[in-house]
Amino acid sequence: MASIRAEKLVKRYGAVKAVHGIDFEIADGEFVAILGPSGCGKSSTMRMIAGLEPISEGAIYFDGKRINDVRARDRNVAMSFESYALYPTISIYENIAFPLRAAGMDNAEIDRRVRDIAGKMELTALLSQKPQGLSSGQAQRVGLARALVRKPAVFLLDEPISHLDTRQRYRMRRFIKSLHQEFNYTMIYVTHDQEEALALADRVMVMSDGEIQQMATPDEVYARPRNAFVAGFVGEPPINFVDCYVENGTGGWTVSFEGQRLALPERLSKAAERIGGEGLAAIRPHFLSLGDTSPLTLQGKVFVTEELQDQNLIFVDVGGTRFTLVAHPTVTPRRCETVTVSIDPEHLLLFPRSEARKFEDLAA
Repeated sequence: MASIRAEKLVKRYGAVKAVHGIDFEIADGEFVAILGPSGCGKSSTMRMIAGLEPISEGAIYFDGKRINDVRARDRNVAMSFESYALYPTISIYENIAFPLRAAGMDNAEIDRRVRDIAGKMELTALLSQKPQGLSSGQAQRVGLARALVRKPAVFLLDEPISHLDTRQRYRMRRFIKSLHQEFNYTMIYVTHDQEEALALADRVMVMSDGEIQQMATPDEVYARPRNAFVAGFVGEPPINFVDCYVENGTGGWTVSFEGQRLALPERLSKAAERIGGEGLAAIRPHFLSLGDTSPLTLQGKVFVTEELQDQNLIFVDVGGTRFTLVAHPTVTPRRCETVTVSIDPEHLLLFPRSEARKFEDLAA
C-alpha cells in the first residue's frame, strides 16, 4: 500500500485549466472518494495520479517519493474503469492472469493468485468460460479481479459501476467495500454519485470547477458542509435553501427569513459574524416536520406529495419559496392544504449570499 500527497497540482488542456492547484493527502490504506459533477476535474486528478496524464504544475508523492516522472507502468497502480475491456478470445482465468503473465510470474503463483481473487469475487465457477455471455456485473467483477490480482500499492476506480442496474450496483459496492476492509488497499474512487461516495469512502473529496470544495468524512460533508455548493450537491432529497438576513442585536445573533426571526444557536455565531447581513439559510428535508413543534415555524401550502416505500416527500410553498420535507408514510396532507412547517434550529446552516450561484448552477 502507499500514502499519496499532492502539492499545488495543476492540469491544463491547452488554454483550459481543468485542475486548479489543489493540495491533498491520502493515508496508507485509506479509501477516498472524489465526488463532483461532470467536468469538475475529478477524473483528470485521478489520471495524473495514475500517470496517464502529465502533470502541468505541482507534484505527486507516493510514500514521500516524488513520482511526476515515473512511468505509469512503474507506479504499481491498478485501475478499473466503467468499461472493463476484457479480452474476448481467452477464458476468464486467462483474463485475470494476464497482468501476472506479462510480469513474468511463475505458473504456480499465478494459479494461486487467480484462484484466490476469483473466490473472493465469486467468480470461481466462471473461470473456464470466455467473457461472452457474462452479465454486466460479472464482467465488472472480472475487471476488478484482473486489476487487483497483482496486489497494487494504489487502486484507482473511475465510475466503475455507474452503468450497472440498481441491484448490480448494490452488489458491486459490497464487493468493493469488502475488498478494502480485507486487504486495506489505498483506494481512490471517482464518482458523480453521492450515494456511492458516502457509503463506501473513509473520506470524501468534493470537487467543483477544478478545486477541492471540502475533504472530510461522509458525516462531516453531510452535516457540516463547508459551503453552499457542498450542501447542495450532497444529500438526497436536496437541501432547502432560502434567502435570509443575519444581524446582531442586544440578545445576540438572529436570522430572519419568510417573515420569521430566530435566535441563532452558539454553533452558528462565527458563521453569523462572517455573514452579517444578507445570507443564505439551508436546512435538510429530514430536519423539517409538519406541525408546531419548534421555535421556528412557517405557514405554507402543500403543492405536491410523493409517496415512497418508507417515507413521503412533501413539497410546501411558503410565500413563493418551496421547501421539501421528509415525513412518515402515514403523513399524507392534501394538495393545497395549509400546513405549519417546523424547522429544527439545531440543524440550520448559514452561508454567504454570494454562494447562491453555486447551488443555482446545480439546479440549472
